[in-house]
Amino acid sequence: MPTLRAIRRCLSLLALPFAAVVLPAQGARRAPTVDDLLSLRAVAGTAISPDGKRIAYGVANTDLTQDAFVTQLWVVNAESGEAHQLTRGDKGAAQPRWSPDGTWLAFTSTRVGDRSQVFLIRPDGGEAVQLTRAESGVSAFAWSRDGKQIAFTATEPVPPKELKARRDSLGDFEVVRREYAHVHLWVFDLSAALVAPQPGAQLTRGKTLSVGSFSWSPDSRRIAFDATVNPDLIHGATADIWVLTLADSALRTVVSQPGADNSPVWSPDGTQIAFTSAMGQERSFARNSRIAVVASGGGTPRMVSDAFDENPNLIEWRADGIWFSGSQKTASQLFRVSPQGGVVVRVSGPDGFIGGSWSLARENGAVSFVVSSPISLAEVAVSSGSSFAPRTLTHMTDQLRGLAVGTREVIAWTSKDGTTIEGVLIKPVDFDPSRKYPLLCILHGGPTGTDRPALPDARYYPVDAWVARGALVLKVNYRGSAGYGEKFRRLNERNLGVGDAWDVLSGVDALIKRGWVDPARVASMGWSQGGYISAFLTTSTTRFAAISVGAGISDWATYYYNTDITPFTINYLGADPVADPEIYRLTSPITYIKGAKTPTLIQHGELDRRVPIANAYELRQALEDRGVPVEMVVYKGFGHGITRPRAMRAVMLHNLAWFNHWLWGDPLPSLTNPAGGP
Repeated sequence: MPTLRAIRRCLSLLALPFAAVVLPAQGARRAPTVDDLLSLRAVAGTAISPDGKRIAYGVANTDLTQDAFVTQLWVVNAESGEAHQLTRGDKGAAQPRWSPDGTWLAFTSTRVGDRSQVFLIRPDGGEAVQLTRAESGVSAFAWSRDGKQIAFTATEPVPPKELKARRDSLGDFEVVRREYAHVHLWVFDLSAALVAPQPGAQLTRGKTLSVGSFSWSPDSRRIAFDATVNPDLIHGATADIWVLTLADSALRTVVSQPGADNSPVWSPDGTQIAFTSAMGQERSFARNSRIAVVASGGGTPRMVSDAFDENPNLIEWRADGIWFSGSQKTASQLFRVSPQGGVVVRVSGPDGFIGGSWSLARENGAVSFVVSSPISLAEVAVSSGSSFAPRTLTHMTDQLRGLAVGTREVIAWTSKDGTTIEGVLIKPVDFDPSRKYPLLCILHGGPTGTDRPALPDARYYPVDAWVARGALVLKVNYRGSAGYGEKFRRLNERNLGVGDAWDVLSGVDALIKRGWVDPARVASMGWSQGGYISAFLTTSTTRFAAISVGAGISDWATYYYNTDITPFTINYLGADPVADPEIYRLTSPITYIKGAKTPTLIQHGELDRRVPIANAYELRQALEDRGVPVEMVVYKGFGHGITRPRAMRAVMLHNLAWFNHWLWGDPLPSLTNPAGGP
């Protein structure tokens, strides 16, 4: 049996400088309900002002009345911590962007009409001014460096008369993979928009490219952007880097090579462009991307981040280097790389630090970010970029007063093939090592997701309700998870499900060996890739008392022919089902259905294109045919994710009822009305 060992202490000691509140003693706390967990407000992103003195950020609120998560913008003083709410109303706001002189904040909202538009507001408050009147709505936008213009991306609208004529004559239809809404660049002058909202001048056109991310040159005369041949996800590997000159609308491809090239940022002097690149690898889902540099006029790209064994997320190129963020095991850190020597320096810390939504001030080198920890909710924080010393500015953790939440720690064990696997173990605060607990395993998606020792947990699964009742929860960073390097991420290529199951089962065995787990009361659940692994476990082993499969794959052939992202399957399995039927058989849960005995709850969005719902129906019928207890819930109107609070409440209540019945023996309420009532 593998031996469980803690590779680091619970990160609470590391997190103490960032905690917004010291939680009261356990005796004063109660178990959180589904509604408690669902109603937690959460910070959403940061944008620091050019002078580093103020930080704009979002706060997402649960609005059950209009069945929406509504984000409003706040501004906090980076020195005093004094904060005020900037936007209000039923419609939310997103993408706060400071003007280069710091006098304005622009943001996107659907507060006028049903299309997202750009608005402008003073950071001290007041009425917002609408700047755009984009027919199809604004996707993303950015200020020019001189503050005189704003560029944005939007889908190119179909002429209304043309669309109406076709519908009137032929009805409504779509030719699959022939009709796309290409994304293009637009620009407008701020001076004109302050007089009246602007439709913008279109900069790119046609059906030969679809724009992704973009950035302005330092002199505000050019825009670099990445673009694919069309917006279909199957063509993501065709992304190249382009430069557009505003004076004459001239377009030039500066990087064109196999594999995806994305996220261009300019050097401070405008002579070079940094970007993330697969560097010629077309099958790159599990492989590292690199930061590369190319002359702004084109040329041979030069890799600069080979020393970083993970995927870098580009932030900005400054005089002292190229700044990026990235994962290191369960941590998420800020880095800087030299564009000349490729030396990578970690800016943030300590080990185990969990940061995100990084934003750099142009004038004083300050950096804002969102920080999470095992004992606090995500909070907005600020630090000097030269000497990292975070100061927390918000108090979201106050919401946990009176609630009993579990402790989080990172543990490690050895899988069947000798691979070291990490996971996040969540325990009751009054944990007794001499007692045997029920164990619920929760498996992230991706497969290149990462579970971190942070509060709170995903809202599909009411983790802390179970922990407060007296359970352990293990969140497994199975092979393929991000943060552990390319070699680890590639361990489930042509080994999906099989190796992943080893990692989950060996984690369960390690906790049983410690004497902490009741072997008869073990469960598993997950969404997307986590749902697939749970489906694999429900058909290939009888070790679990109950399982929940959320938006999971049951048959890779069914998935391949129906998904909107077929290259994913080829990347991991190596061929299509006709060319290599054996690998599809080996890795599909449906292959092992004859041995299935585990009670299984299946949850799926009605309109899921990423993992089409045929997978759910196939698994449900196969389990029913063999007399296995099974229930299936279809969430109407949703795709791959459940994105509205009422349906998310249903997802959590369905899981709560299912596992409370099979692990604790509670009566199983009707899944048609899990909240009770008439």
